[in-house]
Amino acid sequence: MTAKVTLSFSDETIEEARRFAQRDGMSLSAWIDQAAREKALREVFTAHAAAVGRAGLDIEAAAIADAHEAELVDAAFFGRRPSAA
Repeated sequence: MTAKVTLSFSDETIEEARRFAQRDGMSLSAWIDQAAREKALREVFTAHAAAVGRAGLDIEAAAIADAHEAELVDAAFFGRRPSAA
């Protein structure tokens, strides 16, 4: 579903957007839609990362521990040697 809206851009901004859209083989509307969607996702991911940081969670350490545990299970069941952690 799409919605028609009226937006105002500076001449410089719209000219750059037109150039990028043409370079990417897209319509101006499609390029701006993609750019807005990417910006919205960055905002969501940035807010999520900030919330994780405020909660004091160390996701990277947990992921490394999980990977090591998976290696140990593989070693036990399939005779694979776990890497040094």
